[in-house]
Amino acid sequence: MNDAADIVDFNSAMAAFESKHFSTAIQLLSPFAEKGNADAQHRCAIMFQNGLGVAPNEDKAVEYMTAAAEQGHAVAQHGLGFMYMEGECVEKNAEEAIKWFLKAADQGMVGSMTTIAMMYEQGNGVEKDEALAKEWYAKAGF
Repeated sequence: MNDAADIVDFNSAMAAFESKHFSTAIQLLSPFAEKGNADAQHRCAIMFQNGLGVAPNEDKAVEYMTAAAEQGHAVAQHGLGFMYMEGECVEKNAEEAIKWFLKAADQGMVGSMTTIAMMYEQGNGVEKDEALAKEWYAKAGF
């Protein structure tokens, strides 16, 4: 963000999202997302994925979620992992799901650690492995 006006605009955009004024949030966040702001990209992805304040658009949801995840945004990495695990907006792909969950887990995302543990416990898209499941549950604090 270049100046004080950008910061004020971004804060207004985030406030609109948090207060569930999604049509305002998408209008205010989109320019920041297009400029590469990972927080804006993540929130725009959520709105496009769920049709919040905007018509649902799976391609835009994946585009923005991936862009934020590739910048190291842990929550977006977790979200992208779920997209691949559940086949939401993308083809189901357990290998891609694990890849993104691992990136988020490396940043301390407990939800990703737990999801990895469950995938190994249930053999969901990966080889069932009780020892690895226990290891991931322990990392998550369970």
